[in-house]
Amino acid sequence: MKVLISGTAGAGGWPSPGCECASCGRLDPGHRRPTSVVLSGSVRLPPTGPFPSGHRASSGPDGLTVTTPGGRRVLYAAPLRSPVPQDGPATPQDGLLLPCGGEDGRRALPSPDDRPTGSRGGEDGCGPAPDLVLADVLERPERLGDLRRRGLVGPRTHVIAVDVDHRVPTEAELARRAALWGVRVVPDGTVVDLGEAPPAPAPVPRRTLLLGGSRSGKSAEAELRLAAEPGVLYVATGPSGEGDPEWLRRIEAHRHRRPAHWGTTETTDLAGLLRSATIPLLIDGLGTWVAAVFDECDAWSGENGRDAVAARFDELVDAWRRARVRVVAVSDEVGLGVVPATSGGRLFRDALGRLNQRLAGESEDVALVVAGRLLPLPI
Repeated sequence: MKVLISGTAGAGGWPSPGCECASCGRLDPGHRRPTSVVLSGSVRLPPTGPFPSGHRASSGPDGLTVTTPGGRRVLYAAPLRSPVPQDGPATPQDGLLLPCGGEDGRRALPSPDDRPTGSRGGEDGCGPAPDLVLADVLERPERLGDLRRRGLVGPRTHVIAVDVDHRVPTEAELARRAALWGVRVVPDGTVVDLGEAPPAPAPVPRRTLLLGGSRSGKSAEAELRLAAEPGVLYVATGPSGEGDPEWLRRIEAHRHRRPAHWGTTETTDLAGLLRSATIPLLIDGLGTWVAAVFDECDAWSGENGRDAVAARFDELVDAWRRARVRVVAVSDEVGLGVVPATSGGRLFRDALGRLNQRLAGESEDVALVVAGRLLPLPI
């Protein structure tokens, strides 16, 4: 089955008429038209009316799923702009929109007989895995990771970005994010043949080090890098915040913006975690880890403990070099300010700066984040 993707932008197009933001200002009018997709030459998404006879449609938390008479399944995981008209009683045969689940509102798993050979339904899915997912990845890229986690997006699933607009600053940034998330960005007018395998995703770096100052956006960039992964372990190296309301608010803000299906652990044993990890890691961050290691080794006030700190650093660098899972680490760039006034401050700055250099030397990808802008640091 061939799918015509005649438009790929949000409801107003990109640029949006009358919008004066920098993203829209960079583009010529009509650069991308509002999302419009045609399946089998007759079914339109977003839907504007009942579906043709023989097509089945169901709505659920993942979006709108359309099944064609030939058994192809398309998931439209983007907000519907208007309700689908329904003129009569909805049955699976009449092509009208159905809720996904029973009368009690719960979603039901399909029977094994309903699934094509080699496909998987999700743990709360409403049918076999789709052949095509049309996703608004700019709104919530973690939804794609959750679909992957539940087996609804696999190596043979075509994933196309739709509803793209001025939530991303440029086409280049859209392409960068799409490559990180394993999503295709196609021009208006593209025809996708679901009988063909999707292109192989672009390779992603195994080890990434993100540097930046306070409130530079480095943590948000790290989370963006891994947003579409089916599973991620967030590694918090800082204090728990007990007794410090302001720090607790910071922790809660970070926790709130992370995907719900991510795991979290609080530890300073980064080397051990890197050696044993089986899913991608997000380490945030190395600055608080260095401070914690100095505390643990009682190394702030004199030479005693410095050898133990050096050994911990060597252990971390070795584990980082041998990492077998995708790992993104956030660290503070501490060398751009004035010389610290205290010996402890100078000790911390020098130690973290040297650790950053060593980890950068063992990383495929290193970047500096400044005011939310990413500056790659190539070798």
